[in-house]
Amino acid sequence: MSDLLEFRLLKYIAAVAETANFTRASERLFLAQPTLSQQVIALEEGIGVRIFVRRREGISLTPAGQMLYAYAQEALELRDEVVNAARAMDRGEIPVLRLGLSSFINPDVLHSLRQAYARLFPDSPMQMTGGHPVQLLQRMEEKSLDAAILPLPVTGANWVVSHIASDPLVVCMRLDDPLAAVREIQPSELAGRLKVFRDPETHPAAHYRLMEMLMEIGIRPEASCLAATPADIQMMVQSGCGLALVDEKIALATNLTSRPIAGASWTADTAFVHHASADHIALSILLRHLPKIKRTATRKLPVQQCALKSAQLELLA
Repeated sequence: MSDLLEFRLLKYIAAVAETANFTRASERLFLAQPTLSQQVIALEEGIGVRIFVRRREGISLTPAGQMLYAYAQEALELRDEVVNAARAMDRGEIPVLRLGLSSFINPDVLHSLRQAYARLFPDSPMQMTGGHPVQLLQRMEEKSLDAAILPLPVTGANWVVSHIASDPLVVCMRLDDPLAAVREIQPSELAGRLKVFRDPETHPAAHYRLMEMLMEIGIRPEASCLAATPADIQMMVQSGCGLALVDEKIALATNLTSRPIAGASWTADTAFVHHASADHIALSILLRHLPKIKRTATRKLPVQQCALKSAQLELLA
């Protein structure tokens, strides 16, 4: 049955839907009007779905037709993108994809994205550049980068943001810390001890969100130790500067460990980001195939904490 929805008939659906008239649609398609009408009727009968409502005042879509029209638009757009990209690849015209990377992303995310890109664009190079989110966003504004993998949140109307991964946030501590002996950390035990944070200047929106979330559970953190990289955070925790929040999937030094926060289901979220005006030919296709590797905490929250469940700590992907 699905073979009936070939690209030719998807073009017919789109043309009739957009002109609301078989005559105007046939003119757009350079097709005789009776032929177009017959083809659409045959399609409706073949798939057992009424696509159009035919009235004297014009043609309109049925609810099922609206769904098929949306599918037709997307399928035709994707077809054009793939054909253009294939032609560019055949001519050796796919430019280097210049990708920015935050040091706080999970390496598994980068590995999955590189695999997806290599599968879609074999032999097309990718150039990776490290930096903190503020720097990378600025470079995308300046068009010296095509895209970046960044921690959320990313704010602003100029960005196309595709969420690609979520990991639980946990408390990082030394192995000899008394809290390492318990399975979960009570929020009250973080007061006065949660001191190691990312430098707010590297990602102001994420830092503000973190402070907001902590205060919602009654913690006023002392951000006395500011780090630029995950390695800096671990070094500060190792030195006894305080506790830190980290991605559960991050590899820790041998003298460090981590524990979840009781009653909190926070995640570090990662996104693939590019500027709305970015024109690299691979972006639109890659966006449709980004690996969906979201990982979220499954721990149940106490009743009094349920309001926090929907709020995710978009901090350290």
